[in-house]
Amino acid sequence: MKTAFFSVVLGHLFTVVLISAYRYGHQKDKLINVFYVSKWLEVIGWGLVIFRGHVPEYISIGLVNSLLFAGSAVETIALSMVQHAYNRKVRRNYIGFTIFSIVGFNLLILLGVQEGTRIAFASLCMGMFLVYPVYRMIVRGSASKLKRLMGYLYGIVALGLFGRAVMSLFTEQPMGFFTPSVYQALSFLSLYLIMILENTGFILLYKEQADERLIRMATYDDLTGTLNRRTFIEQAEHQLVQLSKSRSAVTFLLFDIDHYKNINDTYGHIAGDRVLTGMSALIQEKLKDIGLFGRFGGDEFAVLLPGMDEKRSGETAELLRSAVEAMRIPSIPVSVTVSMGVVTLDKGFEPGVNKLYKWGDQALYEAKRSGRNCAVRFRFPKEQPRVIE
Repeated sequence: MKTAFFSVVLGHLFTVVLISAYRYGHQKDKLINVFYVSKWLEVIGWGLVIFRGHVPEYISIGLVNSLLFAGSAVETIALSMVQHAYNRKVRRNYIGFTIFSIVGFNLLILLGVQEGTRIAFASLCMGMFLVYPVYRMIVRGSASKLKRLMGYLYGIVALGLFGRAVMSLFTEQPMGFFTPSVYQALSFLSLYLIMILENTGFILLYKEQADERLIRMATYDDLTGTLNRRTFIEQAEHQLVQLSKSRSAVTFLLFDIDHYKNINDTYGHIAGDRVLTGMSALIQEKLKDIGLFGRFGGDEFAVLLPGMDEKRSGETAELLRSAVEAMRIPSIPVSVTVSMGVVTLDKGFEPGVNKLYKWGDQALYEAKRSGRNCAVRFRFPKEQPRVIE
C-alpha cells in the first residue's frame, strides 16, 4: 500500500521537477505557475499519506485531505485557465467551495463522524471541482478534439467520484484506501490513471494553447485584429479559385484613411492607433463575416466580397464609407473618412489578388483625385473609373 502511494508521489514529483526546469526561463507564465502549485500540493498531500500511523490522525487525515482539496481546486483552476474560462466569478466560486470543502471535512473529523460519511463528502467535493472544466471542454462548440477527449475522461473521473460517494453512504463495503478490498485495488488503479491524465493531459492542452496563440500571431494583425496581408492574400486566392469554378461574381475593395498622416502628426500616434482599431472594429461589425477583411499595411485595408455584383457591392461600399464618416473617436475632434477603390469581376474570371490589388489601387488613386471620402469603381478594359453614387 505504501509502495503504491510512493509511486503516485514519485509521478507527481517527477512532473514538478520537469516543470521547475521549464519555469526557469518562463517564471512569468501564470498558467504554468498555477499548475506548478497544484502539483506541489498533491506531492505533499499524498506524501503525508505514506506516514499514516506514524503521525497524529489530524495530520494523516485532516491535513492530507485539506491539501488534496486545495490541490484539486488549483489544478481545476489551471484547467479553466487553459480554456480561457477563468474570471473573477469563477475564482470566487472556487475559493468559496475550497474553503467549504476543507472546513466541512475537518468538522466531520472533529464530530467523530464515521469513515464512510467522510469518504462520501470528500469524493463528492473532489468530483464537484471537475464539473466546471468538464462542462467547458464538452459543451463548448469550438472545443478541439483534444479538449473534448479530456473532457470525457475527466467526466468519467467525476462520475467515478460521485459513485464512490453514493456507495460509501449506502453500502457496507469498505471504500477506504487502507481497507483491503476490490475497491482498494480499483482506487489505486484510478489514482495512477488520474495522475497520467492530469499531468500528460494538461501539458498537451498547454501545448495546444501555445500553438493556437502562434497561429493567431501569424494570421492576424496585432493592432486591429484583422487578417494580416499574407493571410488575406492566401485565403483570398483560395476563395477566388472556388468562385471562378462556380462562376460566381466577386468584388474587391481597397481603401485607406484620408489624411491619416495628419491625424498622427496632429493628435499623436496613440490617437492614430485608436482610429485604426475603431475603424477596423466598425468594418468587421458591418461586414458580419460576409467576406475577408485584412490590413495591407499602415492605414491601407482590403475586403474581398464573394458573390457580390456591381449593385450589391456598390451598396456595401457606400455603407462602409458612410459608417466610417459617422464614427467618432475620443480625443479626435474631426471626422475620419476613407477613400475606396472598388473592383467587381463577372462570372468566370481569371485574375488573382495581385491583379485585383493593382486595379483597386488605380481606382483608389482616382478616389483621392476626386476629393476623397468617396468610392470609385474600376472600369475595364479602358473605361475611366467613376465615382459610385
